[in-house]
Amino acid sequence: MSPKIVSIYSGAGGIDLGFHKAGFEVVFSSDIWNIACSTLKHNFPNTDVVCTSIVNIDFKTVKNSHTHIDGLVGGPPCPPFSKSRFYRTEKDRGMEDQDGFITISNYFRAVEELQPTFFLFENVHGFVYKPHSSALEFLESEAKRLNYSVTFKVINTANFGIPQTRERFICIGIKHGLKPFEFPKETHGSSIKPTNDLKPWVTAGDVLSDIDIVMPEDKKMEAGSKHKDLLKLVPPGDNYLFFTEERGYEKPIFKWRSRYWSFLLKLSPERPSWTIQASHSNNMGPFHWKNRFLRISEIKRLQTFDDNYFLEGSFKEQWRQVGNAVPPLMVEILANKIYNDYFAL
Repeated sequence: MSPKIVSIYSGAGGIDLGFHKAGFEVVFSSDIWNIACSTLKHNFPNTDVVCTSIVNIDFKTVKNSHTHIDGLVGGPPCPPFSKSRFYRTEKDRGMEDQDGFITISNYFRAVEELQPTFFLFENVHGFVYKPHSSALEFLESEAKRLNYSVTFKVINTANFGIPQTRERFICIGIKHGLKPFEFPKETHGSSIKPTNDLKPWVTAGDVLSDIDIVMPEDKKMEAGSKHKDLLKLVPPGDNYLFFTEERGYEKPIFKWRSRYWSFLLKLSPERPSWTIQASHSNNMGPFHWKNRFLRISEIKRLQTFDDNYFLEGSFKEQWRQVGNAVPPLMVEILANKIYNDYFAL
């Protein structure tokens, strides 16, 4: 019998898909966004998908309907812990943000009511920043109170074969009495610093080359907005800093570090993509090296979703779902380790 997991803050189902591929049964998923719930229902027809706020879910009832639950997985919404909150001074950060407190505290309410063998908690790498220390302390204290040992790490997904340098905070909690979790070893590394032990990073070109064809709609996909002519001058793998005095541009257009890093950011086929953001923008990349917006089929590849994975909604709604997701392949690697260490007996 497959181990049963409950998924919360499920989004498009990146975590769900990774655990499913590793041999787990996703018996319950939830999200507050109806578009994401439609995506989940289409891809996981045998899963009980509930579209409501986390505060409305009675996890004791969920547990009773399935006899027992082996794992809880999910990534509470990350804006309160993201780097952007350092610039958005009008908004509270971390656990001081009401949404941040509600989502994290209810995550551990779910742990308490389900009493799973393990839990997987995912968030942005900013979760470990010093200004957010209260959130990490809350996580550790709640895990201790509920009798779980925790192992956490900021993972660069490119180091595990995902074609994207996406850094995420991953915490695995294991019930006391079982051995603490050990993260799998990295399998890939930058080609700039090659080693005999690691494979080279999987690049954007590796996964996009077979679908990188000219299409009629590409004219409407021209990126950069009012800076589209500048974007055409940016070399693949570079951004707006190309036009600064510090980089030797003859007539500087921008001051050093005066914009977000992703401003006029262009992919290189020779390296992994930078992080695919949840919000689609006219001038915030990464953009294709052919100076256009990426297609949904392309960001699905960069996030390691299957080509045939269904996404509900408009272009921007699909983009948001994919950009918010944890790469399924990264999750599958972690889920395989969990399965082999605690369930393959």
